[in-house]
Amino acid sequence: MQIAIIDYDAGNTKSVSKALDYIGIENTITASKNTILAADGIILPGVGAFPEAMASLEERDLIAVLQDVVAQGKPLLGVCLGMQLLLDSSEEHGYTQGLGLIPGQVKLLPNTAKIPHMGWNQLEVTQNCPLTQNQEGNFVYYVHSYYADCDAKYVMASSSYSVQVPGIIANANIYGAQFHPEKSGQAGLEILQGFKEVITCASSQQ
Repeated sequence: MQIAIIDYDAGNTKSVSKALDYIGIENTITASKNTILAADGIILPGVGAFPEAMASLEERDLIAVLQDVVAQGKPLLGVCLGMQLLLDSSEEHGYTQGLGLIPGQVKLLPNTAKIPHMGWNQLEVTQNCPLTQNQEGNFVYYVHSYYADCDAKYVMASSSYSVQVPGIIANANIYGAQFHPEKSGQAGLEILQGFKEVITCASSQQ
């Protein structure tokens, strides 16, 4: 099994790679179209602002590559900003179109809570999937000011922070984690293991 971690100068790629190394999953940090298309699964990390991240993906011709990967049925996991990029659009610094892989919009957290949402928060599992197995009540590490506003059918787990912040979302072979699994201790490692299960299942069906 080989996971491609997308390198587009907008993500904490090394931290994700080290977490995968720790649990014994082969991975490579890459922006190569051929390497990404040949991988069994893809992780799209992300830190920073939505418009700049989308521009960076476009500059590297990676938007079509990610859409091709999804069309092939290969699992894709977006992390933090990478999860937000999976949605249709964001209101961060004006309107920016996203990848459109999971229906929804990225909105600023209500000012009724401290922004950014930074630190540990508890997961409330709303639907069962490989990434939410045994995750009810576990604490994970968030750092974000914007959240995914999407239909409940796409929300696998959430955390309460003035609004119910979608923590894990999914649509077919596409998954997203608003928090950082690679910084979330044992719970985060188990979520990455869950993504490995998704890849194993998808590979057996191809």
